[in-house]
Amino acid sequence: MQTSPEAPEGHLLVDQLRFMALTGADRIAYADLDAGTSITFGEWDRQSNQLARWLVDHGVEKQDRVALYMDSDHCLQWIVAYAGIHKAGAVMVPVNTRLSIDEVLTILRHAEPTVVITNDRLLEHARTVATSMPIKGVLATSEWSDLDGHDASHVQVPVDADDIADIMYTSGTTGLPKGVLVRHRNVAMIPNTAPTWTNVGWLHGAPLFTFAGMSFIYNPMKMGLSGLYMPKFDVDRWFDVVERDKPMMIFLVPAMAELITASPRFDGADLSGPIAVSIGSAPLAPATLKKLQDRMPHASVINSYGLTEAGPAFITMPKEEADKRIGSVGKPNPPMEVRVVDPDTDEDRPALEVGELLVRLPGKRREYYKDDGANASTWTDDGWLRTGDLAYLDADGFVYISGRIKDMIIRGGNNIYATDVEAVILEHADVQEAAVVGVPHRVLGEDVGAFVVCKPGASLSSDELLAFCAEKLADYKRPRKLWFVEELPRNATGKVMKHKLREQATQK
Repeated sequence: MQTSPEAPEGHLLVDQLRFMALTGADRIAYADLDAGTSITFGEWDRQSNQLARWLVDHGVEKQDRVALYMDSDHCLQWIVAYAGIHKAGAVMVPVNTRLSIDEVLTILRHAEPTVVITNDRLLEHARTVATSMPIKGVLATSEWSDLDGHDASHVQVPVDADDIADIMYTSGTTGLPKGVLVRHRNVAMIPNTAPTWTNVGWLHGAPLFTFAGMSFIYNPMKMGLSGLYMPKFDVDRWFDVVERDKPMMIFLVPAMAELITASPRFDGADLSGPIAVSIGSAPLAPATLKKLQDRMPHASVINSYGLTEAGPAFITMPKEEADKRIGSVGKPNPPMEVRVVDPDTDEDRPALEVGELLVRLPGKRREYYKDDGANASTWTDDGWLRTGDLAYLDADGFVYISGRIKDMIIRGGNNIYATDVEAVILEHADVQEAAVVGVPHRVLGEDVGAFVVCKPGASLSSDELLAFCAEKLADYKRPRKLWFVEELPRNATGKVMKHKLREQATQK
C-alpha cells in the first residue's frame, strides 16, 4: 500500500497505478475516443483489484497464464484486466484478435492459460479454446457485473523482478509467432515516477495486444498525461481530435502517417499542439516523414525503432538531427548498444555498408517462452540480439534500416534492398502505398516485383510508373513486375506481410 504521495513504492507497473490513484483518484487516466467514455485512476485501481480477486477465486495461482483475448474497442476493460492480472501475480498473454480460431488455438496451447478474459464478439471462440485445454474459467465483458461483489481494496499477490509479467507473441510477419517472455524487471522503459500532472493527452491507436499498444497503457501516466485512445483509426476523426484536444504527444504507425499526409485536410489543419510525434512498428518512407516534420516544425517528429525481443530498448532520432539524417531512425538510447555485422560471419561491417543489425541491452535480455532452439539462434552467448533487420551505420553512429534480411532481393548477383525501391515508388504523386518483394526468376534467381496502391481517384499505368522509376533507380533495381492492388496485407501492428505478397507473386 502506498504510504507517501512523494514517489511510487515498488517496481511493478501496477505500483504506478496505485500511486496515481492515491494522489489523483479523480483524474482522467484513459479515454476511449470512439465510445466517448473514460476511466479515472481511482476507478481503474478499484476495478482491477476486484478483477484480481475474481481471478484468485477462480483458481489462478502465482505465475499462471491468463489470456487477454479482447477487442481494442473494449479498451477501458482491457487496461483494467491488464492491471488485475498483474495484481493477481499472474502472467498476461495478449492475443491478437484478428487471428483465426486455429491460430488462436496454436498460441494458447503453447501458453497454457488458466483463464481467458474476452468480450462478447469473441466469446464463442474463447469457449472453443476452453473446451480443448484445461481452462478453469472464461470471463466475458458482459459478465463483469459479477466483479461487483468482490472487495475493491488494495491487493497484490507478491511477485519479484525475475517473475514473468507477460508473454507476448510476435506478429508473425514471416511465419509462426513466438512467445516473447517479459519479466517484471524489463517490462518498462520509463521507470515509475511521481509526475507533474498536465491535464493534456497522449494520442495513440495501436492495437492494445501489441508491444506498441501495451507500452502506451502506463507510459502516459508516468509523464503526467492522460491516454487518449482511438480503437479504430479514422483519418478525419484523427484531425478532429488533434485540433480540439491538442494532445502533447502522438504515436502513429506508418500506415496512419501515410493516410494523414495524403488527406486533403493535411495542409490546412491546426497541428500546433503536439510537441512529440513518434512513428514506429514498421519502416516509414523518408518523404512521408519529411512532410510531417515540415508541417509540425515545433514538434519532434521521429521514426523510432524497437522490437518486442529487444525489450525496453529503442533507437530514436534527436530533433536537432532530423533534417540532416533523412532516412535514419536515430541513435540507440543508452545503455542500448548496436552493431551491424556480416550475417554469415558476424564480423562488423564498416560505416555505410549494409549488414544485419544486432542490439544489446546489458542485463535485461528477453527470451522466447519454451523455445530453447529459437533462443540459441536469436541471441548470441554474450547477449546480442539478432534482429533479422538489414541496416547500416553512418560515420556518426546513426542507424539506417534497409529492410528485413528476407526482404533483400538478389538479382543476378546484385543485392537490392526493398526499402530503396519502395522509397522511389512512393515519391510518385499518385502512389499511396508500395511494397517490393523478390519474384522468382528462372535465369536471375530473383527479380524485383512491386505491389502498388494508388491514391483515391488516381489513374496510373504500369508504363508511367516504370518510366518514373527508370529516372531514379539503377537499371538492376527497377521493378520488372508491377501489380496494382486495392490494399496491402497487414498484420495487427500495421506491418506489411511480405511473405503473403511473395506467395501472390509466385502464383502470378
